[in-house]
Amino acid sequence: MRRTSRIIRTRRSPENHVTAPRTRRAAAALAAGVLAVSLAACGGGDDDGNSDDENKGGGETGTTVTLPKLDGASLEVAAVWTGAEQANFKKVLAEFEKRTGAKVTFVPAQDPIINFLGSKVAGGAPPDVAMLPQPGAIKQAVDKGWAKPLGAEAAKELGENYSQGWQDIGKVDGKQYGVYYKAANKSLIWYNAQVFENAGAAEPKTWDELLTTAQMVYDSGVTPFSVGGAEGWTLTDWFENVYLSQAGPEKYDQLARHEIKWTDPSVKEALTTLAEIWGKKDYVAAGALGTDFPTSVTQTFTGGDQPKAGMVYEGDFAQVNIGETKAKVGTDAKVFPFPAVGDAPPVVSGGDAAVILEDSEASQALATFLASPDAARIHAGLGGYLSPNKNVPASAYPNEVQQKIAKALVDSGDDFRFDMSDQAPQAFGGTPGKGEWKILQDFLKNPEDVAGTQAKLEADAAAAYGN
Repeated sequence: MRRTSRIIRTRRSPENHVTAPRTRRAAAALAAGVLAVSLAACGGGDDDGNSDDENKGGGETGTTVTLPKLDGASLEVAAVWTGAEQANFKKVLAEFEKRTGAKVTFVPAQDPIINFLGSKVAGGAPPDVAMLPQPGAIKQAVDKGWAKPLGAEAAKELGENYSQGWQDIGKVDGKQYGVYYKAANKSLIWYNAQVFENAGAAEPKTWDELLTTAQMVYDSGVTPFSVGGAEGWTLTDWFENVYLSQAGPEKYDQLARHEIKWTDPSVKEALTTLAEIWGKKDYVAAGALGTDFPTSVTQTFTGGDQPKAGMVYEGDFAQVNIGETKAKVGTDAKVFPFPAVGDAPPVVSGGDAAVILEDSEASQALATFLASPDAARIHAGLGGYLSPNKNVPASAYPNEVQQKIAKALVDSGDDFRFDMSDQAPQAFGGTPGKGEWKILQDFLKNPEDVAGTQAKLEADAAAAYGN
């Protein structure tokens, strides 16, 4: 769709209160140009052309934000992160402890985190800060009276380091509650380079080319796709990329706000397109409904040139799981943008926002730190992480693949679409075994039932949105 104006228009859903950027050109450029063909992993040279001074520089030991002394203070931070993701975040928290003297405890949370927080609040022991993965969850936390607005210092840091679009998705009723500390480019397909070479396959740019590539991989003796169907959010991500590219950003925004129904012909078209892969015999690795996301990634890059699958769709964060194998990102494990289904490639983003539940000098200081380049640069250097903070240079990331992904995200400014299911009420878009997650799992099992899937999606969406 043509971009006709520089104006970013916003509309609010009474359920989500999520700003929806309306521009498109830069978003298409992001998807098309985020990765060059055959990106090679390398060390972190500053390939963005900016000096440290231009980026409020500093590296892991640099300081760009002043924090108070908090000797004797203690904080709890809750998130659903596990494994390397949790371990790396703890290193960021350790730097905060070093600078302030505060003691920070990481509290492992379960999904959906809103339910976890509800039990903590009911027990009189909520964490001081929670990392919320959905704008809808921020809205729920505000409506329940749990979330506290950011103070002046945190808001100032956020304003200096984030585009307006990333600030707005952390707002509810015009007040800033969330710091989107962690972002994701969820429009990427990772592939086993040796499998592609054996099959004579090239990186596809369109959906039809993807289907051709999949057939070439299949003919070479390898199942084309690994799908982590045990976790419904991976399936919503598949749908959102197809739908955004095929139906366009206007329809995407309307469906995200439930202004059009899931029985709309555009949804039928997207599900029918998905079925070209999900419903193709032997195109998806066996046991997809029992395969969790980490396994869906690792099984694509283990087994030499005979892995369980040649490709796996998911965001930049898949690098964490690739790192658990012997595959080297950029050499053994390569990546291409999600192919264009319609006129332009899709650009779907997600993220995790820090939200204060217990207002104190220490919790506000942590939010300020997480909004600064300092925290993001530490985490960026550890890999498997992407920041929307525009003052974190590409050189902070450990390899060329991540440097290009990060630079493209920042360069896109406000031109992106946020994960649709994350914008929905959690009962529909963010609860295991329910709503969109469960219905798309059923569709993965039976991709022929397009009409039935649409009817179930609409019934559950109507109940969750209240319309």
